[in-house]
Amino acid sequence: MALGRVLLSLVLWLGLYNADALSLDLEGLKDQAVAQITGPKLMDIFDHLATYSSTTRPGITRLVFTHHDMEAREYIKGLMKEAGLTIREDVMGNTFGRWEGSDPKAGTVMSGSHSDTVKMGGPYDGALGAIGAIAALKFLRDVGFKPVKSMEAIMFTTEEASRYSVPCLGSQGMTGFLDPTVLDEYKDDNGSTFREAANAVGFTAATAKEYAEKALLKDPENIAAFVELHIEQGPHLEAEKKDIGIVEAIMAPALLRVEFTGRGGHGGGMPMSHRNDPALAASELALLNEKITLATGADESVSTFGLWNITPNFYNAVPRSVRVDIDIRDSDKERRDGIITQTLEGAEKIAKHRKCGYTGGVQWQYPIATSNKKILDAIQQSADALGASTKRMVSRPYHDAAFMAQIAPAAMIFVPSKDGLSHHPNEHTAPDDLARGVQTLALTLAQLAGSGGTSDKSEL
Repeated sequence: MALGRVLLSLVLWLGLYNADALSLDLEGLKDQAVAQITGPKLMDIFDHLATYSSTTRPGITRLVFTHHDMEAREYIKGLMKEAGLTIREDVMGNTFGRWEGSDPKAGTVMSGSHSDTVKMGGPYDGALGAIGAIAALKFLRDVGFKPVKSMEAIMFTTEEASRYSVPCLGSQGMTGFLDPTVLDEYKDDNGSTFREAANAVGFTAATAKEYAEKALLKDPENIAAFVELHIEQGPHLEAEKKDIGIVEAIMAPALLRVEFTGRGGHGGGMPMSHRNDPALAASELALLNEKITLATGADESVSTFGLWNITPNFYNAVPRSVRVDIDIRDSDKERRDGIITQTLEGAEKIAKHRKCGYTGGVQWQYPIATSNKKILDAIQQSADALGASTKRMVSRPYHDAAFMAQIAPAAMIFVPSKDGLSHHPNEHTAPDDLARGVQTLALTLAQLAGSGGTSDKSEL
């Protein structure tokens, strides 16, 4: 038995494991994961984290760098310390909990997500991946796992666009995709910028450019793997009664901003024949965009007219201006860019037809992410060991993993969302599903980090 463990450790060390050897390793680890990573334990953590909110449950509001966000950060750093991790923070507030492996040159296996929320969101979006990574590493330490590669749990800063209208600022900064100008140009409801808010809570840099330069990972080539655990935020796993989603790609979003302007006037006094109503122009564009998106024939092509800014926004005044922000996503870049082009061309024609002023363009667009096969295989083997049913799928929402995938091997694990709801006060994932997700993550990270042996207290 002892000889078998030595040989298995050697095989893992060399990275030459096969499915049979791997299944032997996972069997004992699986039993301990099921026993120690439980729904009730995780729910205690999520329920406490939910108290750091400017709104009361069921809706949770925790915007980046607010008082409640800073309290949540301290709580999560406390969990990292309890897990025996060494903590560091970068200039943008990305927080890392590190566990050194036995081979400093073997690279680092990373996992994490975010803890900020949308306004009136739910308890698990982002938080599952941040808490789950810490819980997975704590479990592995507790059972005496000895990683060859170093391991890190990450809490990314402001994945949500809730405060500054730009998502994934922390991971953009880490991976070199951040346009520093957004840190000064995009403002919250109170008129403050990211740079001002970050400085106020102790994450300081003299300029936006300095933030971007200092946040950039200095040695991305040392990242051996990145895995993000997340709730699905969609209906497929629940509808198909699948336990675990294995995410093969992440759809790429783009944000269009279009503004139509007109003369306006009194809603009673201005005859219909004299109007050049920008609200009607925007409505016509919304219907045209729907036709354009549906015409692709692809279920992954989606467009959302989610933000309307109407001036004056009053029932008996003909609008003078309407600005719409349009979220366009697809798993195929060429197809997405085709929707963008046709939508902007259509907006210009509509403005001319309705005699409205018009400006429009792309605010930002992000790359599509494709998952790494080795990590996908590790997730599959972990889920199989747990007896969990799986579905290979595409992530429609965007995640920090999408930026990490541009610089390192990456993939995601999904667990079901009840009724497909997320970014919603009624967001819910069953405790058993939460636990199964963290169990799958723990087994996956163990495979990717490689075993250098276990302590005497472990049965492995």
